[in-house]
Parts: sequence; C-alpha cells; structure tokens
Amino acid sequence: MPKQWTYRYQLYKHLQANAGAIYAEARKAAEEIGLLPDYKGNLGLTGAVSGCHGLLSRPVEEAMHESARKVIPSAALDEQLRDLVKSVYGDEYDAALVNTCEAALATSFDVLCMPPTLGKGEPYRARYMALYERHLHHQGAYGRPFPPKYKEINAERGEAAGEYGVQGKRAFNLDTIVVKPVGATYECHGIKYNPIPNMLHVDARATVERMGEVAARQPELLSGITSLGYDTPGYGYGEKDANGAPLLQVGLAQLAAQYDIPYIVDNAWGTPFIGTDIRLTGADVMMYSMDKAAGAPTCGLIIGKEEPMVLIRRALGIHGARYGTLSSHGKAAYVGFDPGKEALAGAIAALRILRDTPEIALTALDDLYRITLEEFEALPAALRQGWTIFKSPNCLSVELNYADMWLNGNQGLPIFSIEDMYAGSHILQQAMSQMGMIPTIAYDANIMVSNGVGNLDEEGRLLEVPTRLAVRGMFKIIEILARYARLI
Repeated sequence: MPKQWTYRYQLYKHLQANAGAIYAEARKAAEEIGLLPDYKGNLGLTGAVSGCHGLLSRPVEEAMHESARKVIPSAALDEQLRDLVKSVYGDEYDAALVNTCEAALATSFDVLCMPPTLGKGEPYRARYMALYERHLHHQGAYGRPFPPKYKEINAERGEAAGEYGVQGKRAFNLDTIVVKPVGATYECHGIKYNPIPNMLHVDARATVERMGEVAARQPELLSGITSLGYDTPGYGYGEKDANGAPLLQVGLAQLAAQYDIPYIVDNAWGTPFIGTDIRLTGADVMMYSMDKAAGAPTCGLIIGKEEPMVLIRRALGIHGARYGTLSSHGKAAYVGFDPGKEALAGAIAALRILRDTPEIALTALDDLYRITLEEFEALPAALRQGWTIFKSPNCLSVELNYADMWLNGNQGLPIFSIEDMYAGSHILQQAMSQMGMIPTIAYDANIMVSNGVGNLDEEGRLLEVPTRLAVRGMFKIIEILARYARLI
C-alpha cells in the first residue's frame, strides 16, 4: 500500500491521539459481532499469557485434586515424570520440574554457563551467545550484553527497573553476546518507538555461519549458545531439514558441540512430545512453560541430555541425597524453585495426555486454523496482502505475520513493539481488552492465536462458537486500526 505518512513515527503519533476513539469502536464492535456479556472476561485468544493462564482440562484437574488428598513423596512423583519423558525420548534424556519456565532458565544458565564462584584467585568471566530475536529478555538476559550498544536492550521489558527488573537477573560474571540473524531487520515501530525484530526472512545456514564467526573471535570466553525452540517462520524458524527440525536450531546445536558448550533452548510456548523434538535438533536442554500450550498448571519443565541434567537436578536438590539415593527433595542452591506436589501431579497428567492422546490437542489446533483462515477471508481485500499464516504443532497455535505488508517502502498495518505491551500503549492488545477478551501475544507484526481460555470443553476439544467470536473480534480490531492508519 502507498505511504500515507511522511515518516513512520507520525502514524503512531496519530494512533496515540486517537486511542480513545479506537477503544470506543472496539467496544461497539463487540456488541455488533455478538460478544455477549457472559463471554466478556471469560474468553481469549490464547491460554499462553502468563498473566491469565488457560483453563485446565478435567483429567488434569482431577489428578491434582487426587494428589492433594494423598500422602505421596515428591521424589516418587519426580521419578514418574522422569519415566514419562524417557518413555518418549529414550534413556539418554532426563527431566526436572520447577515452578516456572523462568526458573528453568535461571537454573540452566547458572549451572551450565556461569563461571564458578568457589576457589582461590580472581574469578573469570564467561560469555554465551544469543540471537537478537523475540523474547530476548528471557533467554538473552542472564548476562551483561555485548557489544555495549545492546546494554539497554532489555531495559524497558518488565514491571520494574534496575535490580528489580529484567536486568537484575544477570548471573555472576556472565555476558551475553547478542548476534543479529542474517536476513532479520530491525526497523522502528510503535508508540513506544523501538526496533522491531522482523525474523520472517532469516537465512538459517548463513546465520549459523555468522554465529561461528563470532564464536571464533572469543573461544576462551565462550560458555553456551541459546535460542528459542519455536517452529514458525515469524520467529525465524521456517526453514526445516528432512526430519522437520528447524535448520537454525540444528546448526546451533552442531556449533555448540564443536566448542564443547551447551545449547540451551527456551521453548516456553512449546509442547513436549508433539512439538520441537530435542533429539532432532541436538539441543542439550530444552525448557517449557507447561501452563502455556501443554495444558498443565503453572510450572516449568526442563528436558535434556542426561549429563547436563545431572548438574541441573543437583542444583535443584532432586538428584538424590548425599548418602546415596536416586531421587530426593533436599536443600540445594535452587530449592526455592520447587513446584510442589500438586503441580507435579498436574504436569504428569498433562504429559500423559500429550503422549497417549495427542490427537485431542492437534485436532483442536486444526479446528482453530480452519476458523482463523475462514475469518481472515472476511477482511477487506486490501488488507489481506502480505500475510504469512502458519499452523504451529510446537506452540499449538496459529501464527499470523504481517511484516511483509511493509516491504518496498509500502505502509502496512501498524506494528506495536514489546515495549508498547509493557507500557500499556499496545493498541491492538488493549482494544482486545476493551472488547472484553483476554488478548494474545501480538507484537512485532506477529500475532499468535491459540486455544485455552473459554474456547475448549473439559476434555480439551474446541468449541466452535466462542472460538469464532474471539477470532472475528481480533480481525475486527485489525480492520478498525487499518481505518485509523488510513489504509482503507
């Protein structure tokens, strides 16, 4: 579409000035499409937002309730969890449950990448490499950023600043080398005007080669590599090998093995057993936010090769007592990340469902994809150009990316930054709330739609009417935004 604004920031200035009118139209549109009062506050486009979790299925809820009234040692549940994971991935892999995915990340980077604190003499520094990709304030925030131009990259991502903010997560004497993937772009967008990682056209092989060049410049400092574990083109993982594994992840695992350092994968919005397969990527450890796509209560799961998992399990206090047992729940550095008995029972129940009846979740995803495509076709023709729509078995979600609307100097739909999300100026998400819906993750021109809030029955099967209403409401907001952006 031709440019309607001389400069990009003028578009966002105009949207900010008209935010109240946009929200008023969103509320009116909710009534017009039939978002009834009973749905408002009880229906959303994802169950994967940490501030509003998806609803548990009946089997998971019953497993948690049953465990709460039984005397069950946590170590016994740990071993059930390990057995489940090994039954799918094999004896070379192990697992540990913690209270959140962020706890899984903190433990992994401390145990596998941070220099030791014990011993005589001056401590040394270490560095791990992270792609400049989305969610960098998770997997890329455990070291001080290098090069220095990235030192404030995570400053406005979170609820507090300084010691109490994202930057306060940094581990002892650990740095993060930030590397831009080949093919990614970083134009500025949003009311909170910031660089937007556009990962749609990442070249996997060239990116691995670039990472190798960076690694070769500092081999004595290198202690790890990290990335997301997603499978979608909008996150930069659209290129796959013959086994269906993202080429970028496979290449990073090979590079890590070359330097004898761990490859740590943050697959927070991933699904064990039916999502990205750690065996096919070659990662050392992969972690999940089990309350997002996997259908468990709030907890984080770490799955990894046995050698690094011994170290992680020791740090959590679950790898056996000092006098010799296979499992334990004792004191250790990260005993504060213990998930509790009920979360263990719920996670085990959710994993059994994913292993034994994956068709439940996958059929619900197929239905969501079908409805999304049908409702997308109702958009004005002028707004349907430049989209990439992808069904993700890993995230059990539908990714809608509209970054290509901005190609060749054209103006596309407004793009909001992650800083907008934290500042409350993300008009697309805020308009969803004004409609009465729980909003989904929709920044960087990348919208992720998934099931879990008010659109599944007790068994996890999709309910057609509320799902269609929620998706229709989202596209209605997109149409309203397009009008205010003078696209239609």
